[in-house]
Amino acid sequence: MHPSLTNSLLPGKLRQQLYTILKQNFSGRLIMKNVMVILIVLLTVTFFIAGCAAPQQPAKQYKWKVHDPDRPVPPIITPGTATSAPSDAIVLFDGSDLSEWASSGDKPAKWKVENDYMVIPKGGGTLRTRRSFGNCQLHIEWASPAEVKGSDQGRGNSGIYFMGQYEVQVLDSYNNKTYADGQAGGIYGQKPPLANACRPPGEWQTYDIIFHRPIFADEKLVKPATITVLHNNILIQDHWIIEGRTLWRQRAIYKPHADALPITLQDHGNPVRYRNIWIRPLKPDEETE
Repeated sequence: MHPSLTNSLLPGKLRQQLYTILKQNFSGRLIMKNVMVILIVLLTVTFFIAGCAAPQQPAKQYKWKVHDPDRPVPPIITPGTATSAPSDAIVLFDGSDLSEWASSGDKPAKWKVENDYMVIPKGGGTLRTRRSFGNCQLHIEWASPAEVKGSDQGRGNSGIYFMGQYEVQVLDSYNNKTYADGQAGGIYGQKPPLANACRPPGEWQTYDIIFHRPIFADEKLVKPATITVLHNNILIQDHWIIEGRTLWRQRAIYKPHADALPITLQDHGNPVRYRNIWIRPLKPDEETE
């Protein structure tokens, strides 16, 4: 150890003890006790110097003081009911018409509206919102056919694609064996749900979903998308980090895209019904993002 380093970093008493022990060692009077003392001193010096040399984390800078009276208060929002949306939500479907939806190519929606719900008809094709969304809270209700036909992925199959890229699976998973990452509420091909919360066929089910879009810069992924899903009020996806856009039998990958894109409902050949769909676009939290 260089003398200048010990002189600058060690307290005077500790430095003197170290010199005395080292001097005894070199004079041939070292005994086992001194060996142990030397080891303890050297370890102490090592940790002391390491602590001094370790970079110090800068103190977090807060925008607001604790209980700051000038801190903006949150907006007042009137909660919805079982059949109505919150006051700040965009109603995408209230049972009356498909004015907020379109088929591929921006053509009129082909799905049928009846009895306050919309249903996928044969050949109805994919449905997408006319508006585009990024970060959002989505409420959607769905029901698989009451008459059970098929099994596995051929039973009450549809899907909700955020930004047309990232799918939350819709499937009749009630007593229906299939692969784990294809069950109702699964992030298709990536993450099985934490629980199977499916109701029997024909009964209405709810999804409440919080989605945060991925962030790209210079055509590269900066921050992946995340998703939280409640199925019939049961948490089944807990801030899951999405691995990329949904692919079939392939690992998900990201490809750069716009900050806002339509939400898509999949036609998988089953007459799945949807109702009471509303969405709340979410602004980035300036205190965390």
